[in-house]
This record gives sequence, C-alpha cells and structure tokens, in this order.
Amino acid sequence: MYSLIILEEAKQEWFDATLYYESKQKGLGERFTLAVEEHFDIITETPKHFNKIKKEYRQVLVKRFPFLIIYRIDELQQAVVITSVFHSKRNPKNKFNRK
Repeated sequence: MYSLIILEEAKQEWFDATLYYESKQKGLGERFTLAVEEHFDIITETPKHFNKIKKEYRQVLVKRFPFLIIYRIDELQQAVVITSVFHSKRNPKNKFNRK
C-alpha cells in the first residue's frame, strides 16, 4: 500500500467544496468528505489502476459528486500525491497547474 500525500492546494479545494456542500444541505458536506476519502483508499491500494491522462497524472471521478481527484505516483517515496480535488466544471487546463 502506498502512503498518501495531499498538497496544500488540494486540501484547500477539498475543504472549500465540503463547506459549500454543507451550506447547501446539512450532512452533504460530510457525505462528500466520505466519498473523497473512500477514493483515497482505493488510490493508495491500487494507484496504477487508473490510466494516465497527462504525463504522470492520473484521475478518478468521485462518485455522486462532480469532482475529479488528480494525482501522481511518487515511486521513490512509495506515495500517491494528490495534486487537486477538481470540480469538473472548471477549466480543464487548470487540473495540472500545480507545483
């Protein structure tokens, strides 16, 4: 199993989305968080399961929510690096503008 590294920008995107959903309906933010965490578990167990979409980046769609988790694999650290929790309505070019 790979370890999980979440970049600060991705954490902020995730946090902002959670707050947004919670403001729309009580408990919806928590459901969003659980869905994202479920996908983190899948990614760390089988990180190569999802196809590369650009260079070393891979993505997975969060079930029931219009978000993509963008990540790359760091083989040296045996880690999955989450670079974005990306709303699918945003400009797709911005998925990869991460440090």
